[in-house]
Amino acid sequence: MADAVHQPSPSSVSSSPRPSFAEAFRFWLKLGFINFGGPAGQIAIMSHELMDRRRWIDEKSFLAGLSFANLLPGPEATQLAIYVGLRLHGLRGALAAGVLFVLPGAVVLWLLAWGAAAYGAVPSVAALFWGMSAVVIAVIFGAGWRLGQRVLRRPASIAIAAATLLAFHLSDLTNGTVGNIPFPWIVGGALLIGAIAGFLGHRPFQSGMAHGSSAGDALPPLNAAAEARRLTVLAIVFAVLWVVPVVAIVAAIDRAPYEDIARLFTKAAFITFGGAYAVLPYIADAAVNTYHWLSPADMVRGLALAETTPGPLILVTQFVGFFAGWNQPGALSPALAGLLGASLTTWVTFLPCFLFILAGAPYIERLARLTWTAEALAALTAAVVGAILSLGITLGLAVLWPAARGHMLDPWALAVTLAALIALTRFRINILWLVLAGGAVGLIRLASGL
Repeated sequence: MADAVHQPSPSSVSSSPRPSFAEAFRFWLKLGFINFGGPAGQIAIMSHELMDRRRWIDEKSFLAGLSFANLLPGPEATQLAIYVGLRLHGLRGALAAGVLFVLPGAVVLWLLAWGAAAYGAVPSVAALFWGMSAVVIAVIFGAGWRLGQRVLRRPASIAIAAATLLAFHLSDLTNGTVGNIPFPWIVGGALLIGAIAGFLGHRPFQSGMAHGSSAGDALPPLNAAAEARRLTVLAIVFAVLWVVPVVAIVAAIDRAPYEDIARLFTKAAFITFGGAYAVLPYIADAAVNTYHWLSPADMVRGLALAETTPGPLILVTQFVGFFAGWNQPGALSPALAGLLGASLTTWVTFLPCFLFILAGAPYIERLARLTWTAEALAALTAAVVGAILSLGITLGLAVLWPAARGHMLDPWALAVTLAALIALTRFRINILWLVLAGGAVGLIRLASGL
């Protein structure tokens, strides 16, 4: 598979000496334990460490990789790490960077998921999750507010965001239930609308933003036959890597829930444009309403734990996979079934990240120069704002109007959410500390008997 990977020459990486693989491995391992703060914080850490301090990659290459990662489905910070690892040490560098970026957080979150499943009914643990969940609602709306301020500057962008929100929450008048348009259709529609506008020379979604040009033909041409062979080899290898573990687990244990886990999270991996918040409404709806793997309150708990652990936020899918196995263990123990569910979820969620970077590396500079890709991404980002607000409404109803109170407003939860929202938007307090503070408030409330 080595010849199927594009590896730039060492001179294209930086004017500084290229690090040894052992040195880079130690850095990626360290990064896996300190990459808190979501994609913005993770990208900032990599920018400082890789570009400014160590000078392992130049600014042009770093920004080109970042732009490409933003165009791809999946966690952009993870894919940026894979890209830098690829440039430094080829395939082994990409594997080291990607695996170590995710693995520490995955192990921590698996332990926390087990604790939530096994001890979530203990009053002190329930109180902890109560406070953390109230803060998470503020985090979701805060993310939507910050992103909306940047991208909803034109009527077309506002219309896309509003249409997305309505698509998730428009009531089906024939039977009174809440029906929604599947998220993959929303993603595809936004991308198509933006791409067509860009091809026609219009920019209805961008406002004062840098955009590409059609100068991609100024770059050296690629060998079409060699590229076809390379992409074919990659496709075969990754198909085998997906099929073998999925078939082995489904055949050895039972059809449910592992076949559904593989199907849902593989599909999600290919439509996770715009970050984890964008695809969470789709995942939450399927996990809660279709497969009944966990409750809305459990979904919020998983998001709270993912916010307080290192690694990409999309690791919250692992929490969902754990509960899928735990609550539908079949002949296995709940703990083992949960471990299998979490492991399979993580595998099918992050495997495509490597495929996208390894396949797309030779095209990064070309895509960065195309106007239609920038316009398509701008339209998609507007849709993401609507998706984030939809997620906040769905999970907010479960936390602020909980079933345990007869779906009546919990004023204490509302107070915590509003305080956290002010702290986020006005004082820019770090999310990690806010979530931990919310847990502390929950314990104080329990101790005081309020």
